[in-house]
Amino acid sequence: MNTFRKQLSILFLFTLVFFAATEVHAQDFKDLDKSPHDIVYYRANKISPPIIKVLYGRPQKHNREIFGKLIPYGKVWRVGANEATEIRFYQDVLFGNKPVKKGTYTLYAIPEEKEWTLILSSNLDTWGTYEYDKKFDAARTTAKVSKAEPIEAFSIAFKDKSKHIEIILGWDTTRVKLPIILQ
Repeated sequence: MNTFRKQLSILFLFTLVFFAATEVHAQDFKDLDKSPHDIVYYRANKISPPIIKVLYGRPQKHNREIFGKLIPYGKVWRVGANEATEIRFYQDVLFGNKPVKKGTYTLYAIPEEKEWTLILSSNLDTWGTYEYDKKFDAARTTAKVSKAEPIEAFSIAFKDKSKHIEIILGWDTTRVKLPIILQ
């Protein structure tokens, strides 16, 4: 009987330590991000390797006025939320009409009412626009603004054209289409 009590005591002690350790580790997890990150890929077909990959934060509209108010005109924007958007080209491309080598870049924009300046920066792993510096610009191009039905969450998509790909940036009623030509 004495051995049984010792074994029971040891089991109770291990159980207590297990639950105490679990409680400590459970507190290390953060809450869900209010602007979750998403990834969008462009592939030649459903089973081919990626050609372009974009990792970006997806802020929500929440009945706010977006461009010109929340995102001011004429200032550099991170193209999403939280960490700056990263775009990876798996082959050389023309960004607008500017040649860009394969690799990973940070994507920024300077929104205006009728036209945006889109910027590829070689400065990676940045948060917001705090570390944006023009000296790291790898390429700049412009794209026209169009209007469409409103969407709640900022979104990035690809549209396959016959001779090029369009990267479509959309939020609220604003759409910007940037042509990319594969080399």
